Amino acid sequence: MDLRSFEDRIKNGGRLSANEALTLYRHAPTHWLGRMADGVRRRKHPEPVVTYIIDRNVNYTNVCVARCNFCAFYREVGHAEGYVLGFEEIFRKIEETQALGGVQLLLQGGHNPDLPIAWYEDLFRSVKQRYPDFKLHALSPPEVLHLSRTSRLPVPQVIDRLMAAGLDSIPGGGAEILVDRVRQLLNCYGKATSDEWLEVMRHAHRAGLRTTATMMYGTVETDEERLEHLLRLRALQDETGGFTAFITWSYQPEHTERGGAEATGIEYLRTLAIARLVLDNFDNLQASWVTQGGKVGQLSLAFGANDMGSVMIEENVVRAAGAVYCMDEVEIVRNVEDAGFQPKRRNMHYDILGDPFFRERSVPRTLELATARDAGDTSVPAELVNYPARSAAGKRQRSQPPASPVA
Repeated sequence: MDLRSFEDRIKNGGRLSANEALTLYRHAPTHWLGRMADGVRRRKHPEPVVTYIIDRNVNYTNVCVARCNFCAFYREVGHAEGYVLGFEEIFRKIEETQALGGVQLLLQGGHNPDLPIAWYEDLFRSVKQRYPDFKLHALSPPEVLHLSRTSRLPVPQVIDRLMAAGLDSIPGGGAEILVDRVRQLLNCYGKATSDEWLEVMRHAHRAGLRTTATMMYGTVETDEERLEHLLRLRALQDETGGFTAFITWSYQPEHTERGGAEATGIEYLRTLAIARLVLDNFDNLQASWVTQGGKVGQLSLAFGANDMGSVMIEENVVRAAGAVYCMDEVEIVRNVEDAGFQPKRRNMHYDILGDPFFRERSVPRTLELATARDAGDTSVPAELVNYPARSAAGKRQRSQPPASPVA
């Protein structure tokens, strides 16, 4: 393998083919991949700046009919541990987020058959009425597709209605690996095929929304299928230019039906680096410290990442699978500066908002990520009675007086 020819082409902005990317992914030395990815990052971002966003990852419900076998977060319809957050709970989370300098919610949840599109519209409108400048980065493509199916509305109409209610952008969750063989084995083919995931994003971009893209690797996919995932994202970005960033992370196996072992940190860095080389039309790559930890997250900045992602404040999905890493703004800034970069706050569109918020005003340290609800809280939001349920369990629940929240 002639690395020099690859090196010259990459430095000159040349595009890798599928076979070339596969050869490098499998055989190039890790330090070489890192050096090449870092060179591309520096060409796209010549200033020594690493960005991050202060937002909160709120999972509004864990009730889900998709039953993905790699997910430890979901609960079946009618399960005693199933929940839906009330509007007031979400408002409180927004206010806590703003107090820490936060500018948006990353709002995702299960495919709950008892939440119609009107629930989402009313929630989004209520948020915008109370917090008009606060952003809603909400509902992954499979969630949008779920609403399309339950409402019997085409995806573009669902997106238009959500945008009219206040949707600002769409996160890239639910992509896993964009190869249907893999999706069938992971039991996520039913929630969205590869083409369906991409088509939701295509419609979102055409409607004027910006979105992110993700990849969860380390389950049943081959190296070729990981590269196919990246190439499909690259093709859609060529077409629409609507993706702001790419984020990859390793499958977290603990407490899941599928089980297995987690990929190594070295494999994460190699995957991140090859993503930077293949996704030549993506400006931004985020480090996944929430699955890799702060130090590998810091090392990501030498393997193609230019962004440390989100302070998060709250996380439920990865935590359910055993990952418990936490970094507040102080810790993220420390890691960025120790790596030799200047930390800057941003929004979802990667507009720079300023220097670290905690240096502008005093904020409490966050040493553990918050959860959706306190343990034992089985309260049912009062407003749910305003929306028709589809499942038998949901109908029974809404025929009973709402329980009071746990004090």
